[in-house]
Amino acid sequence: MHWLISAAAPLALIAHVASAQEPVVGKWKTQVGTTAAIDQCVQGYCITMKTGDHAGKKIGSFQGKNGSFVGTIVEPNSNKTFDGVLTVSGDTVRMRGCTMKVFCVSLIWKRL
Repeated sequence: MHWLISAAAPLALIAHVASAQEPVVGKWKTQVGTTAAIDQCVQGYCITMKTGDHAGKKIGSFQGKNGSFVGTIVEPNSNKTFDGVLTVSGDTVRMRGCTMKVFCVSLIWKRL
């Protein structure tokens, strides 16, 4: 019986490590209805389009933690790069980025 209790401890540790993943990681529905994935990458977190005309294209990278990130995002149709912030609250990602600190855009994505 002691062996069963001891064997459960590593499983609890694995579950805790898996739940420690940043809430930004996952698949998101964009404002135009396509799907984007945010995953860990060398730069911190990367955004890759999964559906639509730009499927497979990396469109952003961010660094940060606890639901608050800074980085860049590329608007895939115009290829304009925006520097900005990304925040996660529940099942919503909000991004606000500016190019040359003059032209700014905001995006809101929902978790799939």
